[in-house]
Amino acid sequence: MRREDVEFSSDGVTVRGWLYRPDTDEDVPAVVLAGGWCYVRELVMPYYAEAFVTAGMAALVFDYRNLGVSDGEPRQHLDPKQQIRDYQNALSFLERTPGIDNDRLGAWGISYSGGHVMILAATDPRVKAIVSQIPVIDGFRNMRRIHGTMGYRKLWDAILEDRRLRFDDPDQRLHIAHASENPEEELSSWPFPETKTTFAALQATEAPLYQNSSTMESVDLLLDYDVNYFVPRILDTPSMMIVAEGDDLTLWDLEIESYNSIPTPKKELVVLPHTSHMTLYSDQSKLAVAAEHASRWFTTHLLAK
Repeated sequence: MRREDVEFSSDGVTVRGWLYRPDTDEDVPAVVLAGGWCYVRELVMPYYAEAFVTAGMAALVFDYRNLGVSDGEPRQHLDPKQQIRDYQNALSFLERTPGIDNDRLGAWGISYSGGHVMILAATDPRVKAIVSQIPVIDGFRNMRRIHGTMGYRKLWDAILEDRRLRFDDPDQRLHIAHASENPEEELSSWPFPETKTTFAALQATEAPLYQNSSTMESVDLLLDYDVNYFVPRILDTPSMMIVAEGDDLTLWDLEIESYNSIPTPKKELVVLPHTSHMTLYSDQSKLAVAAEHASRWFTTHLLAK
C-alpha cells in the first residue's frame, strides 16, 4: 500500500492527513477516519486504515482543525460542529481525488467521532456506509454520570469561570486535562485513570503530538452534543455500531439505546465481550477484532457494490 501526505481546506483552515491507497490503478472506494477527544492521526487510526486498504479500499486519516499537524486556533479546541464540517470537507476532498470512486465513500469514527459519523449518516448522502465504534451519544448524560454529583458541580464551576474569562478576554480561556490519574484531585474532562495512562503510553510510543488537554469550552460544547436528535434520519445508510461490553466511559447502555432507535434495517450491532473502552486502544488483539468487523462491513457495503 501507499501512504501520501495530503491537505485540504476546511472553512478556510488547512487540515492535514494521510491518504492510504491499495496498489491498484482502478478507482476504489474510500473511508474517512478521524479521532475522538484530543486525538491526533497517529492514535490507533492507522491500524484501521491499513486494514481497510488490505481489503481493497482507500482510507483518509486526518487531524481536525486546531489539533496535531492541522492549522487552526485556538489550539486543542474541540468543537463538534467544526469537526463534522472537517469530515464533510474530507469527503469533498476525496470526491476530487483521482483514483477514488466518489460514489462509494464511507465514514469510520471512534468515541467522540463515533457519534460524529452517526450524524454524517443522517445528514450527508455521500456517505454510503458508517462504522461507529464506542461512540459518545449524549454529552450531558455522559458527563453527568461519569463525574458524579460533586464532580459535576466542580465541572460547572470551571465552565462558568471560563465563560466569564472569555467574555473579558478570549486569550484568557481555561484549559482542562483530557484525563487524570487522580481525578478526585485534578479536574479532567474524562475522569478515568486508565485513560490517562493509556494515552500517555501511546504518546510515548506512537503519537507524540497528542496533548492531554483541551479548552474548557470544549466541555461546554460537549454538554450540548446529542446524536439522538439525528438518529431518526438514518433511513437508508448501512450502519454498524461496535460496543465494548460494560463500557462505562461512553456508556454502552446509551449506545445500545441509540442503536435500537436507528430506523434503517441495514444495521448491525457488535458487542465485543471481555473488552473495555480503553482496551480498544491498549490491546492489539482487541483492536484487530474491531478492525476485522469494520472491514467486513465496508467490504460488504462499499467494495461489493
